[in-house]
Amino acid sequence: MGADVRHWLAGAFVVLCVAGCGGLAIDTGPVTPAPGSPTRVEVERLLAGVRVVPNRPHPGGYERGCKAGQGCVFGPAWTDDNDAPGGHDGCDTRNNVLAAQLTEVRFRQGTRDCVVVGGILADPYTGKRIPFEKADADNVQIDHVYPLAAAWDMGAAFWPIDRRIRFANDLDTNLLATDGRTNQAKGDKTPAEWLPPARANHCFYAGKYLTVAIHYDLALTVADNMALQAVARSCP
Repeated sequence: MGADVRHWLAGAFVVLCVAGCGGLAIDTGPVTPAPGSPTRVEVERLLAGVRVVPNRPHPGGYERGCKAGQGCVFGPAWTDDNDAPGGHDGCDTRNNVLAAQLTEVRFRQGTRDCVVVGGILADPYTGKRIPFEKADADNVQIDHVYPLAAAWDMGAAFWPIDRRIRFANDLDTNLLATDGRTNQAKGDKTPAEWLPPARANHCFYAGKYLTVAIHYDLALTVADNMALQAVARSCP
C-alpha cells in the first residue's frame, strides 16, 4: 500500500458531521468530502486494481456462528488467536479496535490497558462524535468494511481457515468502529446497496472498501463498481 493511501486511511478518522440519510444518499447536491478523504485520482487508481465480476455469486455454506454444530467459518468472533495486526497480544480484537480508533480512551483497571470502558468515537460513517461507555457497548459496534458474508461469496469460501480468521480480525485493513444502528443498517450490504449516511464520508469509505478488496483479492460486482465510480467523481 502506498504512503499516500496510508496517510488518508489514518487521517480520515477525523471527520465532519454532515447530515445524510440511511442507506444510499438521496441528496445529490454538492458536498465537501471530509478531511483526510482520498482524492478522485487515488480512488480511481484503486478501482483500476480490483477485479470486477457480473454478479455476486452465492456458493452457500456461510455460517458465522461458532456454537456446537455451527460452521464458525471465520473463527470465533474477535478472537485474539489470529495472525493479523494486534493478534496474540492478550486483548481481543474488538478492544484493540476501540483502543485504536477512540479518543480520550479509558481502560478498566487491572487489564493492562486492554479492556476499553470509555472514550469518544469520531464516527467514519455518520460524521458524529459518539460517546462510548462499556455499559452501553452496543452504541458503538465494529464493522467489517468488506462484509464477511460478501467476502465469503466473493471468494473467501475457498480460503483456508487461518486466512478467513485473519480477514475477520484485520484491524488495520477491514475494521472500523461505528454507530451501532448504522452498523446494523449496513449488515452485509456492499456499495451498490449501501453508502455511509454522511455523504462527506463517501470518498473515505470508497477508498477503504477498495483497499480491503485489493489486499485480499476480493472482487467487485459491476453494480458495486458503478457505485464507487460515481463516488470517485465526487472526490476532490
